[in-house]
Amino acid sequence: MNKVLLKEFSDDNIPLLKKWLYIPHVAAWYHAPLDWLEEVEKRNDEFSFLHHFIVEVGNHTIGFCQFYEYHYSGEDWHGNTDVDGTYSIDYLIGDIEYLGKGYGTAIIKALIEKIKMQNNAKRIIVQPEPENKASCNTLLSCGFSFDKFNEIYILDL
Repeated sequence: MNKVLLKEFSDDNIPLLKKWLYIPHVAAWYHAPLDWLEEVEKRNDEFSFLHHFIVEVGNHTIGFCQFYEYHYSGEDWHGNTDVDGTYSIDYLIGDIEYLGKGYGTAIIKALIEKIKMQNNAKRIIVQPEPENKASCNTLLSCGFSFDKFNEIYILDL
């Protein structure tokens, strides 16, 4: 398997992300594609708390991912988890040829390393849909545990 590189997202990547958001294997989990596109389009102002990346393997662009400090998001799915130092991630493989080959694991591990470099990072929480077994299993293989009470995956850093 070739090394995964997370490159800073640019305006040139927007058409490809848009295409991926409408592909069935992505659209099943990434609802409201226009909201995702708005976030990347406004990534330098309203959504500057999000850190967006395009995923490359060799010279091929295969996916998209992001991390963010959870309390800036306004989301409330953390249950009773302390939000101080809490981050979350999102990730997708758009190129179907790269599914089921370990690249999802590599993307998550690369995001973990980026979050560990943040001064205040204490944990990462993720809440994929329970039916998204591939994502749930990939999180577990990356060291996350499932918090049954809060119904989230959590990784203490």
